[in-house]
Amino acid sequence: MSRLRELTKGFIKENPTYVQVLGMCPTLAVTTSAINGLGMGLATTAVLTMSNVVISMIRKAVPEKIRIPIFIVVIASFVTLIDLLMHGFTYELWKTLGLFIPLIVVNCIIMGRAESFASKHGVFDSLLDGLGMGLGFTGSLVLLGSVREIFGSGTIFGYEVWKVKIFLEILPPGAYITLGLLLAFFTFIGTKRKKRGEAK
Repeated sequence: MSRLRELTKGFIKENPTYVQVLGMCPTLAVTTSAINGLGMGLATTAVLTMSNVVISMIRKAVPEKIRIPIFIVVIASFVTLIDLLMHGFTYELWKTLGLFIPLIVVNCIIMGRAESFASKHGVFDSLLDGLGMGLGFTGSLVLLGSVREIFGSGTIFGYEVWKVKIFLEILPPGAYITLGLLLAFFTFIGTKRKKRGEAK
């Protein structure tokens, strides 16, 4: 049961985007459409999961003083691998996401999980943590990208759903406004759940 909690905590309770407010650069920059959010989310999930596993495996052999540079080397290796795979197999998406794939190296979600979780826990728990947090991050980007695409382009995953187009939604101010509204919604839900828990 606790392992299931480890996997699912990143979905809502400790969601990296809407609860911890981490990884804002890719969240704001690439979510002009649902497919961009999905691509960036899955790339980040792959890097997060694999780096969590490797860092957990080597944690006892890594000297404390040089742990951060070693973590960065591990993360950068997996980012390079994902970048090359996307270049080879999803070229159009790779061109759209562009600079933001290599920048996964400095995504604070990945370094945060490496430092606060993978360096202190076993391999299987770290795998679940990385996978859960990555999927929570992916869901956040897909949600934000879907809202922006529906209102900005009238489509969802490229399929037309209506004719109304609010051009502001696909511009940077649209990202800030939509993210702010979603953050307010998730905060409201979290506060309500907390009050309900205290009342019991």
